[in-house]
Amino acid sequence: MTNPRSERGARRDETERDAAGDLELSFEDNRLAGLVFGHYDQNLAHIERRLGVVISPNGNRVTIRGGREPSEQAGRVLRTLYARAKTGAPVTLGEVDGAIEESNVQRSLFPSAEAGKTSFDAIVTRKRGPVRARNAAQDAYLRQLKRHELVIAEGPAGTGKTWLAVGHAVSLIEQGVVERMVLSRPAVEAGERLGFLPGDMREKVDPYLRPIYDALNDFMEARHVERALQTGMIEIAPLAFMRGRTLSNAVVLLDEAQNATSVQMKMFLTRLGEGSRMIVTGDPSQIDLPPGQRSGLVEATRLLRDVEGVGYARFAEGDVVRHALVRRIVFAYEDAARREREEREAQLAALQPAGAASTEPADEGLKRMLSRERPR
Repeated sequence: MTNPRSERGARRDETERDAAGDLELSFEDNRLAGLVFGHYDQNLAHIERRLGVVISPNGNRVTIRGGREPSEQAGRVLRTLYARAKTGAPVTLGEVDGAIEESNVQRSLFPSAEAGKTSFDAIVTRKRGPVRARNAAQDAYLRQLKRHELVIAEGPAGTGKTWLAVGHAVSLIEQGVVERMVLSRPAVEAGERLGFLPGDMREKVDPYLRPIYDALNDFMEARHVERALQTGMIEIAPLAFMRGRTLSNAVVLLDEAQNATSVQMKMFLTRLGEGSRMIVTGDPSQIDLPPGQRSGLVEATRLLRDVEGVGYARFAEGDVVRHALVRRIVFAYEDAARREREEREAQLAALQPAGAASTEPADEGLKRMLSRERPR
């Protein structure tokens, strides 16, 4: 016999419009509805700012006022967040942003992802459970990680490149796909002085790998991380010490790869052994190499872009998920760099006499000017 109460609860999650045309949405569980609304309704306020609607909560019900399409999108976002709250997942502002981006993909008439895709991809670990991508770029990145043995990801800070890579590596270990994890990062600032730092090898490179440790502790219990470091299941290996090794049945992560030289990058990529996965992440706009040295990340992206078996993920300024202010900071720096390039191009055009034939291609002259290099 069907329980009438459960039937009423099922009907409560349905969306309906009142006489004024406003969208009304109710939830069965008041506690979960409170988690969706956020502390002092901060999640609802965030949705209002992002979608241009007005949301009025009343107990376990909300009334959404605005245009038909934005209000329906806000309803889809709230239903998505409620479904995640049911699974025990936290409902943070970042999750709200992810649900909004996910709803943008769902309403697209011609989505760029696979046909019939209704939600972003996710990785699952024992500590955090499912961690879902928060935008289309992260969704494409996760699919590349699951599909290819070598993935190169580049983009600005705050886009989740390293964090998701560590989460994917942890999930591979927990599933038994690989036996160990090798974490590496160029210690550019230390250089030859690395050997004079106190402590053993792990203590010497700890400051450079702290972001990776933070990500590990997000996806694994602290005691499990420490035990894995002691047993060698998680290994910290400075990039300069990787030469001559063959890494089999391992997931290998190179972070801050823009500071690896061309020689170092070639050496690192050729360490890939049987049954292994390799992830390379970096930001080409933050290269700290000495002048005259090529970035191994930039070169590898150019050379391996179309190589079979190599995945590539590109993040843009709008894909920053760390904090709304970080996104605005990245945009400000990119705008300043863009204006500087335009000013230099205008100066180059003003220096050339009208109608004068150039003795070299225009792009070569521009490259010399931008790099302040004298023509030979």
